Amino acid sequence: MASIRFRTSIARGLGGAVALVVGFSAAAVAEQSAPALSPIEQLGSRLFSDVSLSEPKGVSCASCHDPARAFSGVNGSSVPAVARGAPAGAFGSRKPPSVSYASFAPPFSFVDKKDEETGKVEKTPVGGQFRDGRASDLIEQAGGPLLNPVEMNNPSREAVVAKVKGGAYADLARTAFGKDVFDNPGQAFDKLMQAIAAFERTEAFHPFASRFDAVLRGEAKFTPLEARGFALFKDPHKGNCLACHAGDVKSHDPKDWLFTDFTYDTLGAPRNGAIPANAAQGSFDLGLCARPGLAASAPKGFETEGVCGAFKVPTLRNVAVTAPYMHNGSLATLRDAVAFYATRDTNPERWYPKGADGKVSKFDDLPSTFHANVNVKEVPYDRKPGQKPRLSDDEIDAIVAFLETLTDKRGN
Repeated sequence: MASIRFRTSIARGLGGAVALVVGFSAAAVAEQSAPALSPIEQLGSRLFSDVSLSEPKGVSCASCHDPARAFSGVNGSSVPAVARGAPAGAFGSRKPPSVSYASFAPPFSFVDKKDEETGKVEKTPVGGQFRDGRASDLIEQAGGPLLNPVEMNNPSREAVVAKVKGGAYADLARTAFGKDVFDNPGQAFDKLMQAIAAFERTEAFHPFASRFDAVLRGEAKFTPLEARGFALFKDPHKGNCLACHAGDVKSHDPKDWLFTDFTYDTLGAPRNGAIPANAAQGSFDLGLCARPGLAASAPKGFETEGVCGAFKVPTLRNVAVTAPYMHNGSLATLRDAVAFYATRDTNPERWYPKGADGKVSKFDDLPSTFHANVNVKEVPYDRKPGQKPRLSDDEIDAIVAFLETLTDKRGN
């Protein structure tokens, strides 16, 4: 099983968009949205922004999921691609994903996928949180960074609960979950994570307030360049972006345009030597195949080695404000990212270093054993050196212009 792909349209079920949008501090999110939030959501907003919940103090959920950057970011890290952790000298190994629209991701599971060439039906992983889907849902995801020694570095669930119990908003937790909420620390931790997840499901995280949404609703029009970019984005012979970044071309409902199918793909992104974890020779981030429990949960016959190097397809909503790009932040600009898709195979020398033999070391962030997993069949990857890329420079610029329309408007 090499590169895994399927096309799907995912049903949406939330209410319409609101005017609350990204573009201000996490504290401002809580303050501006608090009157409309339930007690559980208010508690979640306080937890999300609380820098006292790390060990030592100084890092919160909002540190790596900045509202001004569509709930992504690297908290002022000296390594642009990854966030710094609470302990001195600690850094993550992946670019923090955006939490915007993350509540739409289904739980991690395996679904049927029909191979378009052979007609064979295979089980394909889909959904989950984090770039490798290791958390099934937002509740499980919320607890991960709090207990990760290179992130918020708490020694235990009980230690987190003790901080909240002794903090300024303990009474809010009692209001949300009852006066005995702290009596059982293990259960209390789970409830606190439920509160963070509840906050992340509020409309602050999915406002559907971009100009693209306004166009869908008939309230605005694309510029000629943006319209051209949207056409190229959809064209299966040009950008073919809908193959992964799905949307319903027949729908004018923004909720039918999440710009992801929640599957996993192996793109062969260039290695980022600036990430401290990459300094170790032979150290590789294998993505989905390294997900804890994958082999045990996989259906019979599923080849876990076939998804080594695969990462979850992100939403493209707000993509213009979430640089750098790829799971390892190896591409600095949005234009670089689009150009990489178009020219990775026609001009690999643009993206990969040369080895001692003078040849380009393509797919240098994967062991050669797994190079066969990289998606090289679908447009625009179906090219070879010397062939014309599927997209010209002008067409790349047009797609970038379209992608910039996906940025949610800032609040007043």
